[in-house]
Amino acid sequence: MLEINDLKTWLHKKDIDLKDKLLMILSTFDAPVQIKDIKDQAKHAGLSIPKKANLSTILSRTEGKAIRVTDGWELADIGLTHLKQIGISKLNPHAANVATDLRAELQNISNTTTRHFVEEAIRCYEHELYRSAIVMGWMSAIDVLHKHVHKNHLSAFNKEAKRVRANWKIAKTTDDLGRMKEADFLERICALSIIGKNVKKELKDCLDRRNGCGHPNSLKIGPNTAAHHLEILLLNVFKVFN
Repeated sequence: MLEINDLKTWLHKKDIDLKDKLLMILSTFDAPVQIKDIKDQAKHAGLSIPKKANLSTILSRTEGKAIRVTDGWELADIGLTHLKQIGISKLNPHAANVATDLRAELQNISNTTTRHFVEEAIRCYEHELYRSAIVMGWMSAIDVLHKHVHKNHLSAFNKEAKRVRANWKIAKTTDDLGRMKEADFLERICALSIIGKNVKKELKDCLDRRNGCGHPNSLKIGPNTAAHHLEILLLNVFKVFN
């Protein structure tokens, strides 16, 4: 689950107890290990384990999250699930906090459809489905923007859209707004000062990333890229327009 470089970062967080740190260390191994191996891995990652700590006793009291097998100790499936539930994954601590911040923002999203979009994006992110998280995150954000424009700026938006494209059919619903290409939609709302130029640029980057993730191709996305994508949407859309 964790690479050694990620382990170094997580082990030095003060709000994680020794039991969970031992589970994190176990997650770096692909096979059962002895207590000596656990101590060596901890030392390599810069964690000083108290000499009086009985690691076998601590691991045996994890309620099955770590299990003792013939060849040593290993992380059980419920141990892996536990680590994910408390926010520990391949993500660096800052990236992991993005999911927490998004969940905190959920309570401020009044529209049920939008809230479901955001929650699905968070779940994809937490389950390391990063391309899916990027796609769902963008769907959530554009839904928020469509609803905001429909509620507060529909007349001005239609006027601007008509000015740019004479054959624009006047939008009456949020679905009507979806007829416009999303890149063009960002241009129109920027022209109306609903978003600024710098925000428009960042959102266009998010849109391009969404397009890259929404089609079969060789694009590779890591956890921190997904975190950046969701953080941009969190700070510039969800926290601003809900």
